[in-house]
Amino acid sequence: MIKTDAVVVGAGPVGLFAVFELGILGLNAHVIDNLDKAGGQCIELYPDKPIYDIPAVPECTGESLTQSLLKQIKPFKTNFHFNQRVEKLEKNKDHWLVTTSDQVQFQTSNIIIAAGVGSFEPRKPPIKNIERFEKTNLFYAVKDKNKFKDQTVCIFGGGDSALDWTVELSKIAKKIILIHRRDEFRAAQHTVSLARDLEKKGKAEILTSYQPLDFVGDTNIENVKIKHDNGDQRDLKVDSVLAFFGLKMELGPIANWGLDLEAKSLKVETKSFQTNENGIFAIGDICTYPGKLKLILSGFHEGALCAQECFKRARPDEKYVFRFTTSSSDIQKRLGVK
Repeated sequence: MIKTDAVVVGAGPVGLFAVFELGILGLNAHVIDNLDKAGGQCIELYPDKPIYDIPAVPECTGESLTQSLLKQIKPFKTNFHFNQRVEKLEKNKDHWLVTTSDQVQFQTSNIIIAAGVGSFEPRKPPIKNIERFEKTNLFYAVKDKNKFKDQTVCIFGGGDSALDWTVELSKIAKKIILIHRRDEFRAAQHTVSLARDLEKKGKAEILTSYQPLDFVGDTNIENVKIKHDNGDQRDLKVDSVLAFFGLKMELGPIANWGLDLEAKSLKVETKSFQTNENGIFAIGDICTYPGKLKLILSGFHEGALCAQECFKRARPDEKYVFRFTTSSSDIQKRLGVK
């Protein structure tokens, strides 16, 4: 059981800035995200798309904004729990008990939901009863690349994730089979070129205009059946399958937490952005209130006010004193300012 001042659900820009606001108040936080890295929508949907409405930043991208926020919270040594989502919430007096999909448990006074429009869920191949393979050798993300050492790995997809892992896993896998439904790849051209070089060296086999037809096996995928656009079919013997068919956005378990919802958004009061449950807050695109604007800068404001209330709940015996970062030696010490 991990005891922490706050659990932040969502590692997008608003969740990351909430970590900063908690940190300068001396509160520690653990961050849970269903993706395999920080950044949320900014990284998954528009990493290179210009953003023009971040205060004092005339132009940035989702990638650069995320990297700046991660740099800003670096002094707090925040713990991230990627490829997980909150599966269970239990109330225990003044605390909440949080359990993730990997059975990691937390005890906390504060839960900050900064999950954007919900959790990103992988799009799954249209294979009947595919769930039976998900606990064995079918994966939608790579948690431990060493799992694929000396294996024949079948990778589906044509974007950056599929091509990046084709290149990376080729260093330790016996063989990589990359399968894409189109002839052209959507990944960075440099990575595509690296994959093509691997094909020439015999480290990878690239099959285009193919789609999955069936996965054969009892609890483990032993063979993958694929079908070409021209009707031809092939059977491939594999050890593991990685499926990168993109992501879809779902509200997920949040919908079952007993929180007041309005059109798939969480209703909050605007003093601290707390929901109808004490100690559970919602900030960013996931929350709604009169006059709500779905802007990153609005989420930053919500996170700042939310952190103030979190301090009062996490430190009930301490008097809260508002301080400016420009003049507070305590805050500057926490930030490592010399």
